[in-house]
Amino acid sequence: MKKRNKNLIEGNIKKQLFDLAWPMLLGMMGMVIFNLVDTYFVGRLGVQQLAAMSFSFPIIMFINSLSQGIGIGTSSLISRNIITTSRKNIKMMASRAILLGVIVVVIFVIVGLLTIRPTFIALGAEKDILKYIFDYMNIWYLGVPFVVIPMIGNNIVRATGDTFTPGMLMVSSGIVNIILDPLLIFGYGPFPEMGIKGAALATVIARSTSLVFILIVLIKREKLLTIYFGRLKDIFSTWKNVIYIAGPASLGMLITPISIGFITKIIAGFGKEAVAAFGVASRIEMFALMVIASLGSVLIIFIGQNISKQKFKRIFKSLNYALKFSMIWGTLVFIILLFFGQAIASIFTDDLAVIEITKKYFYIMGASYGFQGLVMLSTASFNGINKPYPSAIFSIIRMLVLYAPLAWLGSIIFGIYGVFWAGLIANVIIGILSFSVLHRTIKKVRDK
Repeated sequence: MKKRNKNLIEGNIKKQLFDLAWPMLLGMMGMVIFNLVDTYFVGRLGVQQLAAMSFSFPIIMFINSLSQGIGIGTSSLISRNIITTSRKNIKMMASRAILLGVIVVVIFVIVGLLTIRPTFIALGAEKDILKYIFDYMNIWYLGVPFVVIPMIGNNIVRATGDTFTPGMLMVSSGIVNIILDPLLIFGYGPFPEMGIKGAALATVIARSTSLVFILIVLIKREKLLTIYFGRLKDIFSTWKNVIYIAGPASLGMLITPISIGFITKIIAGFGKEAVAAFGVASRIEMFALMVIASLGSVLIIFIGQNISKQKFKRIFKSLNYALKFSMIWGTLVFIILLFFGQAIASIFTDDLAVIEITKKYFYIMGASYGFQGLVMLSTASFNGINKPYPSAIFSIIRMLVLYAPLAWLGSIIFGIYGVFWAGLIANVIIGILSFSVLHRTIKKVRDK
């Protein structure tokens, strides 16, 4: 099994960013298609099941945010040390990060299983939808280890400069889910008809394949895992370094599902069709922005390695390329949604009310996707320079200070479309502000 580790402190910046980003893009595409396929097949079951999956979206984002935070913290730590630190120390860092992830998994699986009813009642789920939420989440929670550990493992491998292997593992997981979804949901051949339970089980099985393969890569190829974690003092030291990034990163990402939960509750007041539409639109939005998200993940690695060698000229060039790309891509996506928004929405449901609301979401929020991309790129870059707190602050301002309050006010004055206009305003303001502050922060680090 060939290693693909890369030195990113010299060479053509555009080529390096492209070479790192396209495997990440494929991987993210696999994961987003993963979610879209779930949405498509569950949508065939009916609006109630689709609404149940939409209610689960903030909780799934919550768990993903925790695991991504640990993964980002690990990736930042390793990328800033991979050039200057011994392989033995990198191995210890990686192993201790995985251990931290296991502990987080155990805690949140237990808490999650015990709080399904009160959590989703608080989100506004009605009795007829709650039974489907139980069916889905009871299985999904048991698969959390297969979500969290591969996410951390993939970030470890990416930090070495290899984005190809994690990307292909994510694609493989998506393919397994695509195959299993219709078999387990509708019961073809020897497979039982499980309905929404089948969607959850397909997800768990697909994620488990990622767990097996990433452990093989980390143990056999990279030799970056060990059952010897060293002294307790050293374990806590590594955890402290990971959590220094992971804490604010997780907080920043957790703000999103918490706020989305609040916004879902506002939208629930407009009926189950509105909730279903919001769920469909959110998943398609993830698909639309995954190109920028892949570039953001790459910037953590690129900036982490370059800042360890004080290569600030290379860092500023990479950010300039990222800025232009985000605005061009966001504009392109918006144009596509203007012309094909209704057709795209109709893929996932034949309910006319759901299609109409989804289409209007695209028409309004789509205009802000380039700026939303700037928020994503800024967040990643702050973590790459070991300055995680601005990321959390901007996430809090975007979601809690702007989006959520404006969504509440907008829903009262303009109805459901006021919620969407609130999202646009928040994206534009924070996109401009966060990228400006990022540049000033890096200049201050350079001039010290």
